[in-house]
Amino acid sequence: QVQLVESGGGLVQAGGSLRLSCVASGRSFSMYTMGWFRQAPGKEREFVAAISWSGFSTNYADSVKGRFTISRDNAKNIVYLQMNSLKPEDTAVYYCARHHRVMTFTTQVSDFGSWGQGTQVTVSS
Repeated sequence: QVQLVESGGGLVQAGGSLRLSCVASGRSFSMYTMGWFRQAPGKEREFVAAISWSGFSTNYADSVKGRFTISRDNAKNIVYLQMNSLKPEDTAVYYCARHHRVMTFTTQVSDFGSWGQGTQVTVSS
């Protein structure tokens, strides 16, 4: 069973930046697509960004394209989400997740089987 631990959330003013990190346990990290999702109060959990097991492919929600960058370090079992030009509507709990199948690059919430505990990101206007 993989464990995912996020960090890096916090309070930032609009226009600012944050970098989220997610450390994964286990030895098979490099075989799985990793994703970042978020959930605002009263809303469904939504896709933010994903990166394939090799790091070669990435995908972003339209709402964050050009502002957020996902990356990974397979030697350290870490996936990052660099968030720039933050907006108040980015306020949410951000979750790191691992795809439930090896070497498969899809991005639906239901495709991800292991989740971290989440980290709060709050953007003030």
